[in-house]
Amino acid sequence: MIGSDYTLELCNVFHSGQVEPGSFFQRLTGSVKTGVILKDVSFITHSGEVTAILGSKGSGKRALLDVISRRVPSKGHVLLEGLPLEKEQFMNTCALVRHSTKLMPGLTVQQTLSLSLTKISGYLKASKVKQVMADLALSQVANKCVTSLTKSEYRRLVIGVQLIRDPIILLLDEPTWDLDPLNTYLVISILSNAAKKYGTTIILTMEKPRSDVFPFLDRVVYLCLGDAVYAGPTRALLDYFTGIGFPCPQLENPLMYYLCLSTVDRRSRERFIESNHQIAALVEKFKTEGVPHEHGRSNPNKIQMSYGKPSGVRVIWMLYLRTLASIFNLRKHGIKQMSMRLLTLPIYFFILWIFYNDAKDYQRAFITKSGLIFNAMTGTYFISILNTICLFGPYRSRYYCESEAGVYSGASALLAWSLVSLPASLLTSLAAAAIIYPILGDISEGVAFLQFALILWSCYIYAEQQTIAIMMFVKNGLVTALINIYITCVYVMLASGVLRSYKGYEDWMFYLTYLTHTRYASIFLHRSVFKQPTFNILPYSENENCTSITNLIQTSSNMNANSNANCRYPSGKAFLTERFTYKNFAGDIYQSGDFNMEFNLGISFAFSLGIIILNKFLYLIPLPGYIVDKFRE
Repeated sequence: MIGSDYTLELCNVFHSGQVEPGSFFQRLTGSVKTGVILKDVSFITHSGEVTAILGSKGSGKRALLDVISRRVPSKGHVLLEGLPLEKEQFMNTCALVRHSTKLMPGLTVQQTLSLSLTKISGYLKASKVKQVMADLALSQVANKCVTSLTKSEYRRLVIGVQLIRDPIILLLDEPTWDLDPLNTYLVISILSNAAKKYGTTIILTMEKPRSDVFPFLDRVVYLCLGDAVYAGPTRALLDYFTGIGFPCPQLENPLMYYLCLSTVDRRSRERFIESNHQIAALVEKFKTEGVPHEHGRSNPNKIQMSYGKPSGVRVIWMLYLRTLASIFNLRKHGIKQMSMRLLTLPIYFFILWIFYNDAKDYQRAFITKSGLIFNAMTGTYFISILNTICLFGPYRSRYYCESEAGVYSGASALLAWSLVSLPASLLTSLAAAAIIYPILGDISEGVAFLQFALILWSCYIYAEQQTIAIMMFVKNGLVTALINIYITCVYVMLASGVLRSYKGYEDWMFYLTYLTHTRYASIFLHRSVFKQPTFNILPYSENENCTSITNLIQTSSNMNANSNANCRYPSGKAFLTERFTYKNFAGDIYQSGDFNMEFNLGISFAFSLGIIILNKFLYLIPLPGYIVDKFRE
């Protein structure tokens, strides 16, 4: 158990890693150039203190945060109250906030903070939220949507999401990035007050510190190419550098002056060599003379510890509530989500109804209604892909940010998403089916209509989960859409039975259709429509009948002069036999297991359920860092 007054200490830390971006092939094969990033870094900090890690780009600031958070391997010791800080302990009691962290759009500031607390409820939770909003100067925007916040407000809210959980250590990666001087001062001063109030150890990185934040920093660590030039209290900074012969000129910003002193000058070869030697001397000087300055400390007052890690069920429930809150509201993002989830598919089916409503029960009805089924099925696939790309993207970004902190797993995130998405997709599938089913059958037959809607629902689920699987690896929405559309077009052209009859397939192509969701969905939809007696001996037109005399019905096996070229199908059964049977099939399709209604309905949902489960496992697989990082940008 960690007390209210604790110490974080880094002793002789070394870390090696990737030093060049490398090509995709190099990263895939693990042949990217690596080197030493941190070299013998040591410093100490205490509860209630704000420590700034300063250095130019490439100095090792972010790597040092990754070492402290135990996300990367290192040599040396990272000690919390004298004991090694383990990754699991950090995830449960500490937090890391990247400057690129994304929040769930559609929520207000108050909702975002409230839904971040998973271990408490009721009055205590409401009081905690109000307290943190007041501490971060967010009370005046409590009911404002997160997408409408300024950069400073958004950054403070991102910090508040972690601060509200009372972490004992809070790591901040460039919290003032891209902020103007006034808001930089505001953020640093708020962090200093929060550290003292909550007794939290705050360690942040900065690239260009201003002089007005000097009083708010208790400690500072200067890094240059992985070496520590200085690590100690800010109040000892001036005395230390003055003592070794580098006094800060009057009216100069000491933080920036010594940062420039700790930076390699690359303007010319001579300056590079000179500054490199100077920094090497500063590093050696600090190792021999800077140690006594490391142990200054403040007197913090830690008033509350972390609430700890919530249970898995509690996390899923909070993710579910957060997703619902982002959808069901009257703000712009909420209206967009509700419209896309509930209205896009019915609007598409209404357009189909406009084109197909006047279809008559003549011989051409076989092709017309088969085309309607095809358009309904493929349209459901494509609209599901479109909706998922638009709606899952922000959810995915938030997941990758929070998964880095170990808040929850990918399986939990997808389960919470499915709890929201499945009921919504069922409702929109029922509404869409109700629009076009009167063209295809009798809507008063409740069971047949429900089965028709369920098949469309399974198409929606399958396409959605297929898109989610691809979005695990692909960030760009357009690229994701192209990949999904290409894959969907392949199995729709292969197995729908509309664009090409199964009878024309080679053996391997015919058996390949069994591996697609489209085969079972298409056979079910076609049989449910064409089994109706209305399709027996349909006339060609009002003036030309197709009689029951067999030789007047032109089929693929009867092309003689006595047959009627306008009358191809004597019944729906004949149409199904031509479109969906193997070339050597000679039996009764209604006696064939492939045409069993319950079988095709069950297999369609087996595909959908199977890809849901597959995605749960996919999102548990640890991805390479270079893939995950791009989702957090």
